Amino acid sequence: MTRPTGPWLLSGAYGPTGVPQPPHDPGGPLPAAVLFDRDGTLVADVPYNGDPARVALMPGAREAVDAVRAAGIPVGVVTNQSGLARGLLTPRQVEDVRLRVEELLGTFAVWAVCPHGPGEGCGCRKPAPGLILAACRRLAVPPERTVVIGDIGADMEAARAAEARGILVPTPATLPEEVTEADATAADLLGAVRLVLDPERAAAPTGGPRRGPGVREGEPRRGAARPAGERRGDPPGPATPPRRHALPTGGPR
Repeated sequence: MTRPTGPWLLSGAYGPTGVPQPPHDPGGPLPAAVLFDRDGTLVADVPYNGDPARVALMPGAREAVDAVRAAGIPVGVVTNQSGLARGLLTPRQVEDVRLRVEELLGTFAVWAVCPHGPGEGCGCRKPAPGLILAACRRLAVPPERTVVIGDIGADMEAARAAEARGILVPTPATLPEEVTEADATAADLLGAVRLVLDPERAAAPTGGPRRGPGVREGEPRRGAARPAGERRGDPPGPATPPRRHALPTGGPR
């Protein structure tokens, strides 16, 4: 059997070489890194998007990312891209979309991309923790001092599995139970970032409920169906045979 490759770690502020970075942990209540989900969180969820022209920022994305960077906290992206495994995307298209996102939001310290389908048995596809752990290794930050911001339950499950702190920003694609089960929710990206940068809330223990003043749940609705009737985190359907994927710059570790 062909063993699935690991996640892609794409170029960012730390470069594509994979050279280990000095351990980074500012200490205090602020996190050592913030990792954003891509589709539905930073940019509008266009299923299997390989067209940079279709990249559109979610409300507040630029301000939210800028605020985290201004606090001196490394910012990264963790994203499932099963369109690669399905033959609906090429590595070049994924890279082109990444470059467009960075045109709009600036350079990210790391991009961790899962190129696998749901049946490949990889450890990186959210809700597995592999993307978060790989991004943390690249940044040399402890996962338990990292915040993951996403829009669906798979993002939160991956954060929990990596012992990171998850903050859910619901969208029409978010299920009610995902809101209920989230450790923390925010109405929008700026609200999520306020939770990250608020020393009192940033010091909240990992794993427990963190809702409180200034935090309000979103209004989840079903919608944003993907073409194949799947969701990004836990799509149904038959297993995808293991396959190797050609890698762009900075490929797997």
